[in-house]
Amino acid sequence: MKQSRITAILTVAGMLAAMWVFEILDTPLGGRLDQQFGVRAWDMGAPWTVLTAPFMHGNFAHLIGNSLPFLVLGSLVAFSGLGRFLLTTLIVAVVSGVGVWLLTPSGVVTVGASGLVFGYFGYTVLRGIIERRTVDIVIMICVVIFYGTMIWGVLPQHPGVSWQAHLFGFLGGLLAAYALPRREKPGRRVDQWNTGAQGGYYAP
Repeated sequence: MKQSRITAILTVAGMLAAMWVFEILDTPLGGRLDQQFGVRAWDMGAPWTVLTAPFMHGNFAHLIGNSLPFLVLGSLVAFSGLGRFLLTTLIVAVVSGVGVWLLTPSGVVTVGASGLVFGYFGYTVLRGIIERRTVDIVIMICVVIFYGTMIWGVLPQHPGVSWQAHLFGFLGGLLAAYALPRREKPGRRVDQWNTGAQGGYYAP
């Protein structure tokens, strides 16, 4: 599990690095990559963009605003292991992307990692409630303290900011936390009974 966690956290860092590389390449191109790989509402021709849009950003200010919360919240999800992190990311990206595609005005292109950020936020909060492990509860409390106010981002507030990505990303995170199986708790060794029965057994 330790190796899986390390690999997952490195994956988060790698994803963030890729976002920066794409933005560096896209800036001299005048946003062509955004147009190509962002989610274009009601366009049936490129459904795969729900997976590529989180790596694109409108400008460096947009990317900088997403970088730290993506790294922090993504790493907290990665603490559950690589497999769970990848599945959570996939669920959040698809749910967020579909929500953007359905609710954004036709032809509008949406890019940015904020859908994943809100998804990771939702996942860490609900996972603490579901798992009821000390570490998950501590993570949940810390996330609520430091990032709790971001929940208001699911509401329409500022022009040009995709509340649809925020809302459906958050819902995708809740779905991932609920749908993915709980991690098994380590067994507790129980000594053999006084009756002389051979061996013991493991109690959950």
